[in-house]
Amino acid sequence: MIPPVPVSASTILPQEWESYRTAYISETGRVVDYANNSISHSEGQGYGLILSVLADDRATFERVWDFTRTELMVRHDGLAAWRWEPEADPKITDPNNATDGDILIAYGLVLAGAAWDQPAYTDIAAGMVRTIGHNLLVAVDELPVILPGAVGFVSPETGAVVLNPSYWVFETIPIFAEIDPTINWNAVTESGLDLLERAAGTKTGLPADWVVLEGDGIVPAENFPPEFGYNGIRVPLYLMRAGLDPAYLQPFRANADETGLRKVDVVTGELLEPISEPGYRLIQAAMECTLSDKPIPPELAQMQATSYYAATLQLLALDHLRRNRPDCLEKGPW
Repeated sequence: MIPPVPVSASTILPQEWESYRTAYISETGRVVDYANNSISHSEGQGYGLILSVLADDRATFERVWDFTRTELMVRHDGLAAWRWEPEADPKITDPNNATDGDILIAYGLVLAGAAWDQPAYTDIAAGMVRTIGHNLLVAVDELPVILPGAVGFVSPETGAVVLNPSYWVFETIPIFAEIDPTINWNAVTESGLDLLERAAGTKTGLPADWVVLEGDGIVPAENFPPEFGYNGIRVPLYLMRAGLDPAYLQPFRANADETGLRKVDVVTGELLEPISEPGYRLIQAAMECTLSDKPIPPELAQMQATSYYAATLQLLALDHLRRNRPDCLEKGPW
């Protein structure tokens, strides 16, 4: 298991961070998802907190946290409302939480607390971790799985639980285990890997973005497209960042080509469209280096601000490579 991010060195280049911050973080600390009607969401705020620590930019971190704290942390349970729309009144148009956003926010606070010796951040994160552990983990096939949100993901008729494999941010789980040892967080890692093992036995070997466990297998959830796509593309990145068994990368690699990963209909196996922005292609290239030591193409070795989500994942992938696999990168300024 890769240890937590070191807090003494920035892994994001100054020009990369300036480009990202200028493009996607407002002066008020709102991380703006321009490709999604310029909304903000708990996921984006969480990523903004994490990347601010990786860039060693405390001022931006505090702006992002201030927006998150005042605009999204309005729920009675201490978690974040997931969706904020600039043109709406009220701005929060869905008060349900998104558990991946809460996990990312808590992780950013933990990193900031360690980086800048601010135990108040760690204390807030600890409260969120306890709430996630005690309220948003449910047992399915005797393993604790992550509910995507507090409301709406358990069928009142059948009890089936809709899951999103990309909500397992594996690198956070050992840290959460230290914060709240009353929860068997190791079993949460096991449940996330179990999802991938079940998916490996299907036609494509890939999980859909939204799934249900069925018998010993896994199927796409009803009322969601049966697709591996922009949610699932994070899964191999999270596996690599956590230092988990590279064998779990093989199905993702098998469904990529020289242009990168693709959206896939997991039922028919049809390749739907390339997921081709540089940030996404870097994930595929990082898999190739992890599995076969193939160097990263030079054009992917620095962040390109093409869209909020692609640039975010590219910075997280570059952080991983610079800290843990510098051999994958050609000699550069890091």
